[in-house]
Amino acid sequence: MELMDYIYVLIGSALVAIAFNVFLLPNAVASGGVSGISTILFGVFEWKPAFVQWAFNIPLFIAGVILLGKNFGLKSAVGTIFLPFVVFLTEDWEAWTMNPLLGSLFGGILVGLGLGIVFRGKASTGGTDLAAQIITKFTGLTLGTSIALIDGIIVIAAAIVFDIERGLYALIGLYVTSKTIDLVQVGFGRSKLVYVITTKQEAMRDAIYEEIDRGVTKLSATGGYTESERPLLMVVVHQTEFTKLKQVVKTIDPAAFVIVSDASEVLGEGFKRA
Repeated sequence: MELMDYIYVLIGSALVAIAFNVFLLPNAVASGGVSGISTILFGVFEWKPAFVQWAFNIPLFIAGVILLGKNFGLKSAVGTIFLPFVVFLTEDWEAWTMNPLLGSLFGGILVGLGLGIVFRGKASTGGTDLAAQIITKFTGLTLGTSIALIDGIIVIAAAIVFDIERGLYALIGLYVTSKTIDLVQVGFGRSKLVYVITTKQEAMRDAIYEEIDRGVTKLSATGGYTESERPLLMVVVHQTEFTKLKQVVKTIDPAAFVIVSDASEVLGEGFKRA
């Protein structure tokens, strides 16, 4: 729903702005992005962070539209403008901690939560993400490399302007932010993707149906050494069901070959709806 997307953008941007004022800025944690640049400039010149962020975000958004030729959409424009606005409104809020380690950890968590919500609204808050896309287009670097390059320069600048310790705290904040975004995007639930190679396919399939009530997909496979066809069974289970699945496999065919991997997000019947 379009209205819900805008609500996501507003809520997410507000959380990022609050995290900036109560955790990151008071502890001089410049954990990348335009907010990191504004933290450094505040430390050097005492320029108001909200105005610095507007001064970077708005031209970058315009440049992105012109140079990349994409329609970034009204939602991203809202995030680009609204986030510094909330920074301006909350600039007088007292810091929630003056411990830089706690500031980088909880600031990173709250920023990641906010950005994850914005991304769920299919938008962005502009800033260095757009700069990275521009660099990617004109240099051939990957987007991930471009983002890492920009954030790396900001962290190094923070280490020079403040001290090495603050640069290390900024790295902690960046790491925590990225992990929190992942959690918001895919959720806390974890499922297991299991492949089973067995000579007792029918019995294994029936047992999984009956004992765990999970569907099974049969995939065609060929043995690399024998060149003989050896179908494998694929099944996805909740983490809480995995132990029971192992018991079923062991009971039906102790010699079965089993491959297990994490499935961070599963959509469909029996799991989360899209």
